[in-house]
Amino acid sequence: MENNKKQGVLLVNLGTPDSATPAAVRRFLSEFLHDKRVVNLTRWLWCPILHGVILPIRSPKVAKLYQSVWMDEGSPLLVYSQRQVKKLQDELKMPVTLGMTYGNPSLKSGIEALTSQGVEEIIVLPLYPQYSGTTTAAVSDGLTKAFKQLPVIPGYRFIRDYYDDSSYIEALADSVRKHWQENGQGDHLVCSFHGIPQRLADEGDIYPQHCEETTKLLAAELGLSSENITMTYQSRFGREEWLKPYTDKTLEELPKKGIKKLDIMAPAFSVDCLETLEEISDQCKDTFIDAGGESFSYIMCLNDNDKHIEMMAELVTQYR
Repeated sequence: MENNKKQGVLLVNLGTPDSATPAAVRRFLSEFLHDKRVVNLTRWLWCPILHGVILPIRSPKVAKLYQSVWMDEGSPLLVYSQRQVKKLQDELKMPVTLGMTYGNPSLKSGIEALTSQGVEEIIVLPLYPQYSGTTTAAVSDGLTKAFKQLPVIPGYRFIRDYYDDSSYIEALADSVRKHWQENGQGDHLVCSFHGIPQRLADEGDIYPQHCEETTKLLAAELGLSSENITMTYQSRFGREEWLKPYTDKTLEELPKKGIKKLDIMAPAFSVDCLETLEEISDQCKDTFIDAGGESFSYIMCLNDNDKHIEMMAELVTQYR
């Protein structure tokens, strides 16, 4: 049946501080780390630790890290996301806006920007290729919260994941090939995904299976054997066990195996951000070189490149 309702697209990403200052970072981290999807510890135990220890200590440190990657136009995550919105809108010839699960622009403001243009049905595209309760499900929770504040709820369709979408895999592979053409090919390719606590996977989160499938499909597309590509997890936090193998520990071991020239990418991130531009490009480089590596080459995220925008447009079209 033909859909005659005016549609629009809401791109959703995690979020970012409004500025690279300790106060702005503290506001952002507070909202982010209060979400039970992100930290599901008992509130009476977690909140005193968060407000008494973590936020006062981490906010100034994280602010300095943000300052090291901040762009003239603002936070990399926001800048690249805004560029995606403009290009996707031009590609689809339909309203497209941006909303963040935490911080600004909020999900509510993104929804209102669409409904103010007469949009009756929203196609929600969380920019997380691999599903996780800590990210994708948090978007769904945020939408529900935003809808409670609106007099009329628009219809909406939710794109849950696209970890095995052929256009996504092709876009990743294309970015790797272009990098190799411009910089040469290293001895090995590492796919570093954002980690989650192992406990969440044990409880049923399907994120690791999605990461494994993405890596498998990318390897096949690039013609790489299992000896030439490795999947790891980064950004662990706290003392509990997270998904393994850990990115930093892996980078310490690779030179011992004769891998001296390394290429690394972050397929779970749709845009470059603090975790890619500072953690991977800087910290992980130091780790690899200090362990005996000779060449470390970071392959940037898909950001607003044309293949990525075409992929998004194809996904949205499937839900129209």
